[in-house]
Amino acid sequence: MIAVIDYGAGNLQSVLKAFQYIGSSVQVTADPEVLRAADAVVLPGVGAFGDAMENLKKSGLVNTVYDLADSNKPFLGICLGLQLLFEGSEEAPGVPGLGIFRGEIRRIPAGEGLKIPHIGWNSLEIRDKTGVFQNLPENPYVYFVHSYYLKADYKKEVAATTQYGVEIDAAVRRKNLYAMQFHPEKSGKVGLQILRNFTALTKED
Repeated sequence: MIAVIDYGAGNLQSVLKAFQYIGSSVQVTADPEVLRAADAVVLPGVGAFGDAMENLKKSGLVNTVYDLADSNKPFLGICLGLQLLFEGSEEAPGVPGLGIFRGEIRRIPAGEGLKIPHIGWNSLEIRDKTGVFQNLPENPYVYFVHSYYLKADYKKEVAATTQYGVEIDAAVRRKNLYAMQFHPEKSGKVGLQILRNFTALTKED
């Protein structure tokens, strides 16, 4: 069973429906015991970094998230869920993130012809074609909705990049931990393949 973390700030229904569509066993929950018993865990997120961190603290799930990240089970952060895994964001100066990954969440710089927030389809340059990123087309298009982007400290953890005025670290991976700035649940066939790949990780020894 895949557990989607409900901490009061996430695009839960679209994530839930996408997993259900591909036949995955999935449950939205805020129960730490259910999360710990799950085969895999998803940390979704939409909205503001500061509000999301506050909600995560109020939910009492911060330590649970740390424990899940330290376990061997597959873990997936989506959109704001990626940003929360880092140390902080320019969107909320002085508000610490979870710090599971190292890097900066920066505001996308305004440029000629660029609209902020960045909403729409962009192609990925995939650097890690294993795990959730296998069996995808070359430079696949995925769907983004964001005003802030990741610049990771450790390039070896960057699984995919995209361009929108600047190079954006669009996805990261460290062992069982995956996180992506884009929304796989809104990214058509490519996104569904990513979610199928994530589900398949729960069946590996």
